[in-house]
Amino acid sequence: MILVTGSNGFVGMHTAERLLKEGYEVVGVDNNNDYYDVNLKYSRQERLEKHDDFHFHEIDLADTAALQEIFNTYTITAVINLAAQAGVRYSLERPDKYIQSNIVGFSNILEMCRHHQVEHLIYASSSSVYGANKKMPFSPEDGVNHPVSLYAATKKSNELLAHTYSHLYDLPTTGLRFFTVYGTLGRPDMAYFKFANKIVNGEPIQVYNNGDMMRDFTYIDDIVEGIVRLIPAVPAGDSDWDAENPDPSTSYAPYQVFNIGNNQPVALMKFIETLEKHLGMEARKEYLPMQPGDVQATYANIDSLQKAVGFKPVTSLDEGIGKFVEWYKDYYPEYFSVRSVSKNKSNH
Repeated sequence: MILVTGSNGFVGMHTAERLLKEGYEVVGVDNNNDYYDVNLKYSRQERLEKHDDFHFHEIDLADTAALQEIFNTYTITAVINLAAQAGVRYSLERPDKYIQSNIVGFSNILEMCRHHQVEHLIYASSSSVYGANKKMPFSPEDGVNHPVSLYAATKKSNELLAHTYSHLYDLPTTGLRFFTVYGTLGRPDMAYFKFANKIVNGEPIQVYNNGDMMRDFTYIDDIVEGIVRLIPAVPAGDSDWDAENPDPSTSYAPYQVFNIGNNQPVALMKFIETLEKHLGMEARKEYLPMQPGDVQATYANIDSLQKAVGFKPVTSLDEGIGKFVEWYKDYYPEYFSVRSVSKNKSNH
């Protein structure tokens, strides 16, 4: 049985759904916080609850007693920890939420995995840990000691805590540094979703750094494929690990960290143009300077993940955006019915 935390989240829901379709029994937990529209979270939950082998519990990972009850009730063999307070810019406003969810909550997960002999903990890190690094592409073999946001710092902390538990308690852990995930049932706080909302409502979109941004946009199905392939790829520790020239992505302990991204960075303006094409609308653009905590480019070196499990993204930007817009039009039909009526009236 697999525990998926953050199961009503974007990546969590898609991961849980894929596991259920493959015959796994899944326990999902989520606190359904109001960081963004909770109705979207409930929509994801409803999709998962169509499966008989899905068991949902609304709890907060920082609630030790509630989490303990989950582990006492079910025999959890693997944990995929995707619960976190997301968002770089929001961490400037509410740092307390990031400490509580991303550090306290994660430490509780580690303790439960330790005491209940979990065979493999896979957890979400982030490309944001690369912070001030300039060397491209970002490689998990590089040091990540200069975060530029509290969100990034909490994710780096997760990796440090995981290694400690791998070392002290022989707990196999795998960290995944996600690179700009997008797709159906996505997060409304993410740029592509905000862009779609503003474009269909005729509002200007905010384009930071004058659009001179590069992102390793990765479609959700590709991310999920990588996660699922890693479940049986339990780290055992590298007997050749060199303590005098340490590789931070591996260890003598059962610990590993991978990048998971598209390995093909796309200019933000190209992404916007593709979104405009599929929506059939042109965006009004408001150009703004770089925001605190942002980085100019992200580009993932995924060689180690390819070597470990054969991970290779297959979804093109055009295909991925097309799927997102198809879902978006179905989920928000009112935006398009109003536009269609207005357009028809203007033609008479």
